[in-house]
Amino acid sequence: MLNFTRWQTIMILLLSLLGITFAMPNLVSKMQSWSDPLPNKSLHLGLDLQGGSHLLLEMNSNEIKESWLDTIRGDALSKLRAARPRIAYSNMVTKKAQGLVQVRIRKPEQYDGAFTLLKTLIQNLQGNVFTGAGTTDLVVERAENGIITLKPTVEALNQRIDSAIGTSIETIRRRIDQLGTTEPNIQRQGRTRILVQVPGFDDPKKLKDVIGKTGKLSFHQVRTDKTAQEAQQTGRPAGTIIVDADPTDTFATAYLLVKRPIVAGEDLVDAQPGFDQQTNEPIVSFRFNSAGARRFGKYTKSHVGEPFAIVIDNGIDDLTNKRDVHVISAPVIREPILGGSGQISGNFTIDGVNELSILLRSGALPATLSIIEERSVGASLGADSVAAGKLASRIGLAGVIIFTLIVYGLFGAFAVVALLVNLFMLVAILSILQATLTLPGIAGIVLTVGMAVDANVLIYERIKEELRAGKTAINAIDTGYSRALGTILDANITTFIAAFILFMLGSGPVRGFAVTLSIGILTSVFTAFVLTRLIITFWLQKKKSKGLVLPL
Repeated sequence: MLNFTRWQTIMILLLSLLGITFAMPNLVSKMQSWSDPLPNKSLHLGLDLQGGSHLLLEMNSNEIKESWLDTIRGDALSKLRAARPRIAYSNMVTKKAQGLVQVRIRKPEQYDGAFTLLKTLIQNLQGNVFTGAGTTDLVVERAENGIITLKPTVEALNQRIDSAIGTSIETIRRRIDQLGTTEPNIQRQGRTRILVQVPGFDDPKKLKDVIGKTGKLSFHQVRTDKTAQEAQQTGRPAGTIIVDADPTDTFATAYLLVKRPIVAGEDLVDAQPGFDQQTNEPIVSFRFNSAGARRFGKYTKSHVGEPFAIVIDNGIDDLTNKRDVHVISAPVIREPILGGSGQISGNFTIDGVNELSILLRSGALPATLSIIEERSVGASLGADSVAAGKLASRIGLAGVIIFTLIVYGLFGAFAVVALLVNLFMLVAILSILQATLTLPGIAGIVLTVGMAVDANVLIYERIKEELRAGKTAINAIDTGYSRALGTILDANITTFIAAFILFMLGSGPVRGFAVTLSIGILTSVFTAFVLTRLIITFWLQKKKSKGLVLPL
């Protein structure tokens, strides 16, 4: 095992050199001399090391429940209207307080048929640990006076909340990523809460504005036969809503709109900030998917000369505690819009179009998120943590080096060289991956230092045993490395499995520790078993003596 080909030697030395090179940006501290052609990626510090913003959000689960009840009501209406012969019904109401939908069948002879028809809305839930097999999403029950009740099950509601939380986390992550930050920590806490930590972001107000807004865009038909003011006085026509205009709108204070949108925000695939080429005012350019473009084109083709409203839903406003829904603009359709793209204009600022485009690109939140806890972690805490981590690393590294040199002499020096290369390679890989270093990550690095030397200890002790058995120095080294390999792999594989489980089941800093530990295991095996063996081989070739005595 002491024979290395020329290419093996070159590859080992090249990997070691690359590790040192890619780790250098973390040591040079952005010096001007570190030129652009060389690697310039460095580790990012976590919230506990460099400060940042900490938010705890709570999702309004009632919105999920009410939205689902509206869907159930719509599905039930569609079923009854599509029935042949048509089923006569009345008083289909949504009782949000009780969490159910009720409909009254007017003709007694149609009661059984309507009940059977509405039961087809029931769907089985996919079984998991919390919902057993056979659980359904809906309960359809008979009541008195021809009334049929439709009520979602608790298990189905919990599944919808879980799905909404998962969607919210991904939406928040996309929005924060577009702010230019790196490695935010976003994780679920409890049933309806989400923890958001963004290291190094020094504008918490902007972060709250971008995260907290629902950002749901929709396009609606404007009713021109009656104004919003007339509808408020005489009553809204069925299937319409009154939506306030933007405060900067000089044409109207509110609009009477058809409730069902022409195109919903789910069909929006892109939104980019820009400037109008004629007026040079800030605008947002948008683009629909094929289905949205087809519906929008069909509508604009048949409604030329009529206005349509672009509505934005920003969720609950923190100041007024009211839902912030308003019409951004209500342009008149001059010609059919068949390309599936357009632009939103208004009295926007540059920051305004940037934030709006981020909201629209990242998708709408399924429900309103309220900020229930906000903390800003100062840089001084981060500096103290970094200093403590550096001190612990230095003490650990110094202790290991001293112990290794005292016990194993020259071979201990070989192990120290491999240990330093190991640290360089570990930092280099973390830098290439653009990982975020946290206090648990520093603990993983300190642990890696001990594990790296542990492999050398196993090898050197095995070599000593072979020497005591009467073998020559070269044979003892060769046998020692061969027999120690199995033990080293067994120990590191079990540790790697534990780190993998931590990564899969943990979150945030726990994952950071698992990543650092996993990479440290790989670099430790390489440096302790391969690099030290190459160094010893070089040393043996220099000695060229049959009566060689090992300095162990």
